[in-house]
Amino acid sequence: MQVSIPADSTAAAAQARTQNLKKAASACFIGNFVEWFDYAAYGYLATVIAVVFFPTENALVGLMSAYAVFALSFMVRPVGGVFWGYIGDKYGRRPALSWSILIMTMSTVCIALLPGYASIGYAAPVALLLLRLVQGFSASGEYAGASAFLAEYAPKHQRGFYTSLVPASTSAGLLLGSLMVAGMYAFMSSEHLHEWGWRIPFLLAAPLGLIGRYIRLRLQETPEFAAQQAAHVEKNTPIFELFKHHRKAMLIAFCVACLNAVAFYMILSYMPTYLSTELGMGKTESFVSATLSLLTYIGFIFFMGKLSDKFGRKTMLITASIVFIAATVPLFSALQGAGFWAIVAIQIAFGFMLAMNDGSLPALLSELFPTDVRYSGFAFTFNCANALLGGTAPLFATWLIQQSGSAMAPAWYLIAIAGVSLLALFSIKKLH
Repeated sequence: MQVSIPADSTAAAAQARTQNLKKAASACFIGNFVEWFDYAAYGYLATVIAVVFFPTENALVGLMSAYAVFALSFMVRPVGGVFWGYIGDKYGRRPALSWSILIMTMSTVCIALLPGYASIGYAAPVALLLLRLVQGFSASGEYAGASAFLAEYAPKHQRGFYTSLVPASTSAGLLLGSLMVAGMYAFMSSEHLHEWGWRIPFLLAAPLGLIGRYIRLRLQETPEFAAQQAAHVEKNTPIFELFKHHRKAMLIAFCVACLNAVAFYMILSYMPTYLSTELGMGKTESFVSATLSLLTYIGFIFFMGKLSDKFGRKTMLITASIVFIAATVPLFSALQGAGFWAIVAIQIAFGFMLAMNDGSLPALLSELFPTDVRYSGFAFTFNCANALLGGTAPLFATWLIQQSGSAMAPAWYLIAIAGVSLLALFSIKKLH
């Protein structure tokens, strides 16, 4: 005998799922926004932080020291990926996301209150490094967790669009960071900026992070995770399951994530410093140009997410890799001697290329792994790529320029990484 389900019950269930999806989108947006606002503030204020925590007669050495701390904070991210993946796959996406944002917020505020080298000597850079390590540990659960959460909540035909909210939130954090730092350079004296002004962006993490945690604590688990829990299927620790049954998927995910890792930090975080230190552009102008390009990049992200729902993640990401290989050197060459608006146009072009990759990546990485190891698989591979290649991108780009004597060195590095991603994408046979 068939049991009919009242239409109003079906409609109510659909409405409840839509409301939960909206709450999930808001919570994921705020968390990633806070994380990348902090990373933007650190990257854009690297020359100031270098003076406050690493005083030296050689400005390049100080800058590279600041970038080294930036890079080292990424080294702990694979460990964090294993930890948060375990929490997310065993106990739920919600507790992992709510605790990760709290730890991130606390460590960021502590950086804002940290005395500089002039006050406590070598203890200052050591404390900065330790706090950045805590940040890296907590941040390792954000991008992957938010992407998996939205992928499991969204209708399959809109999964690309909804998961594109995650990279959009990261770029929104970068945008606010760029706006704030540009305003600080424009309206604050160098003395005030070095004394206390650099602390302001880090202090803002407190209210934003607490709001994000409040929202996340009131989320419901995703339907896919709830169904898995209801089945009571006992499995090994997620990371062991991954290495036992999903090694190929892990290798593909790592290689594909490498392009995002390098391109994201090189184009959106390192570029203002590159323009000012290598091409002689004024700091205010370099940040303003980054801000203008970020505005268009955010719009591109959602557009690319929708295209990935129509044409497929693999097709979009292959296209992005090919475009990076073909266009990176010409665009970097065009930066040499270009005027302000030409530089803005070039950065918008880079943003379009990056959005083509980033708008499709979260959905693809979520679909490479089944529900029971999705959080762990995404978090571990994505964070390994960012630890090895993402966090080191500004430092490695600066080192390449110093060693080669060519301002074009970062472009060739980006092309090599795009080639690795392209080969990995061609090997994908199945998505979940």
